[in-house]
Amino acid sequence: MVNITHKNNTLRKAIAEAVLSVSSQETIDAIVNNKVPKGNVFEMSKTAGLFGAKKTSDIIPDCHPLPVEYASIQFEIRNLEVYITSEIHTIYKTGVEVEAMHSASVVALTMYDMLKPIDKNIEIKNIRLIEKKGGKSDIKDSGEGINASVIVCSDSIFAGKKEDKAGKAIISSLEKNNVTINDYVIIPDEILDIQNKIKSDVENGIGLIMITGGTGLSKRDVTPEAVRPLLDREIPGVAEAIRSYGQLRTPYSMLSRSVAGMIGDTLVIALPGSTKGAEESMDAVFPGILHIYKILNGGKH
Repeated sequence: MVNITHKNNTLRKAIAEAVLSVSSQETIDAIVNNKVPKGNVFEMSKTAGLFGAKKTSDIIPDCHPLPVEYASIQFEIRNLEVYITSEIHTIYKTGVEVEAMHSASVVALTMYDMLKPIDKNIEIKNIRLIEKKGGKSDIKDSGEGINASVIVCSDSIFAGKKEDKAGKAIISSLEKNNVTINDYVIIPDEILDIQNKIKSDVENGIGLIMITGGTGLSKRDVTPEAVRPLLDREIPGVAEAIRSYGQLRTPYSMLSRSVAGMIGDTLVIALPGSTKGAEESMDAVFPGILHIYKILNGGKH
């Protein structure tokens, strides 16, 4: 199965359709008037479709088990065809389009089984996905046109005793989001050095400043103390999202002192210095955080 542990839980929706074609009006009349020998076709097939939605991962090998938190199955008769729609919702890490299509398919198969004694020419056709929503594919915010500076705060890396991996992980994530990397520097854990670099970037028109390192609780971890006095407006929700995401993966995330905020029109984010911490923090807030630039330019949420 595909690894989805790096994804966030979001509201996911999907609507799928299947079409059942019968050969005569008598079959349609039997369905509508509840005259089919095997029972009420709509009620029986709807029940089967609900089971189908919830049991998709038992049948399709690569589908993840997920909570089906809303399911609706509807029928519409058009001449000699019954249009079946299945709508599925979940709040989870992956979408429900296969669940919706599987549900619609099971409804159609159940109808076929119930109707075959009275109609030998039934056909199931056009099983398709009509609509899907949710996840990163719905987030249209892009980093195109945004320039970034990546600052690595670390005494040991600055002294050449360690190799920087966290900063490079941040750069890789930014590039995937179409953000242009304007600068990449390594500086020691000194408040004045951090503040001077931030001020220089702001003066040079950098739109996004990403800092990694110095957000822990050792005596040399001073990044939050350097960043906060410079902020015009702190954005607490960003750091909360990072810690919440991380806490699901390690019990130590709550000890991080990540901070984010605005200096004029420049977004500043301070992330953990570990490679994993930096990677997970980027996964937690990108690309959604790029929506800030739309708001700055007069857009609406």
